[in-house]
Amino acid sequence: MRSHRLIAAVAVGLLALASCSSSDGNGDDRKIAVSATDDSCDIADTDLKAGTHTFAVTNDGEEVTEFYVYSGNKVVSEVENIAPGTTRDLTVELTSGDYEGACKPGMKGYGIRSDIKVTGKAKAKTDPKLVEATTEYEKYIATEADELVGATEKFVRLVKAGKAEQAKRLYPRARTHWERIEPVAEIFGDLDPKIDARANDVEPGTKFTGFHKLEKDLWKTKDISSSGPVVDQLLADVRTIVKRAKNEELQPLQLANGSKALLDEVATTKITGEEDRYSHTDLWDFAANVEGSEAAIDALRPALKERDPELLTKLDRQFAKVEKTLAEHRAGDGYELHTELTRAELKEMSNAINALSESVSQVAVAIAK
Repeated sequence: MRSHRLIAAVAVGLLALASCSSSDGNGDDRKIAVSATDDSCDIADTDLKAGTHTFAVTNDGEEVTEFYVYSGNKVVSEVENIAPGTTRDLTVELTSGDYEGACKPGMKGYGIRSDIKVTGKAKAKTDPKLVEATTEYEKYIATEADELVGATEKFVRLVKAGKAEQAKRLYPRARTHWERIEPVAEIFGDLDPKIDARANDVEPGTKFTGFHKLEKDLWKTKDISSSGPVVDQLLADVRTIVKRAKNEELQPLQLANGSKALLDEVATTKITGEEDRYSHTDLWDFAANVEGSEAAIDALRPALKERDPELLTKLDRQFAKVEKTLAEHRAGDGYELHTELTRAELKEMSNAINALSESVSQVAVAIAK
């Protein structure tokens, strides 16, 4: 479902923008305009030089959309939850090679794709603070990945043993480790939907598998007598994605964009209760997304302190506010169910997340300086 169409009137405007948006990737902060509608995805400049580029994605359609940059089947980076009439930036580091840009109206599916060609060699960036940031964050990913495998193994054993109530109690705890590292997991686009797709996100011709299929079995149908193959597949997929994640060499901009992506997850699926629609354990995922986002910012802290200390101060204040708001809904060693929250409480949490998300969206620009 590729689209290279250019509506004439739009093309004039985009080409005008392209003349001042193509970046050489090394110190040039001009932006590449992307016009996303419900049936087109027009990227102003698709012939780029290696280096750092910022795509300014404007949603000119009616549906909420998102924009991805792919290298083969791997997600290089993404920006989600772009409301109609708004523009969101995606700053990304691109080495020489062939890529695809994809707009996804409705935030699902294969997307409307265009080829992007990147040539040349970017200047090496040797800021030791950024090198240390990626090293520290990769350690965090490795630790959480190990915890994810261990918790999933326990979850599988409980389901196969027919211990539904124990499996229910472990379900949000196992997902915590997944939700903390989800942007890295999403790099491997072929496995993410098998592990974490919700029923309405399952592509035609593919099976409903993963955590949410088992959530449905446990809470909705209340029958796990035939769930064995599903948990076996879940564990195999988790082990595979963890192995890939541990071997992935991350870039500083991926930390910044990943931190933002986690907060987008909160805004689009946890606040709405869409994510865990059967168990209603969304606040567990909410907390894990915020923790994962903060871990990425913590890794970047020395670089941010040097490059934009005011932004870092604001981030610390806003993370503290989100955590305080979330703490008000602690229940035992977990959280209240989404169905127990009032509209006013959800609104308060949404406002705190949106304010934090706006500040986190500035981190990539600070890092790319």
